[in-house]
Amino acid sequence: MPLPLAPLLPLAMRLGLVTAAGYAVKRYVAARSFPGRTDQRVEDAFDDLGEGIAVHRPADRAAGDQRQTNTAARLVRVIRIGSRRIEIDAAVMTRLRIRKG
Repeated sequence: MPLPLAPLLPLAMRLGLVTAAGYAVKRYVAARSFPGRTDQRVEDAFDDLGEGIAVHRPADRAAGDQRQTNTAARLVRVIRIGSRRIEIDAAVMTRLRIRKG
């Protein structure tokens, strides 16, 4: 007895469309992204951060119509699941500089 494939055709077409759309998005993002870089000075600065959140406005960076706000945050956690141990170390540094033109 032959297997009727006609009922599977709409599902196959939907899956093909989703796959093609995902592939197109992946190619679009890959074409517009840059490879990035790792700077050892930044890695050392991340390692020197204390845990928690810090926000400050350095007085030496404010001149005339320019202001600067710096933010740093670090989260260090160890998660144990059974005999496995996973260490999470997340660090973020940002700078927001506003100039009036």
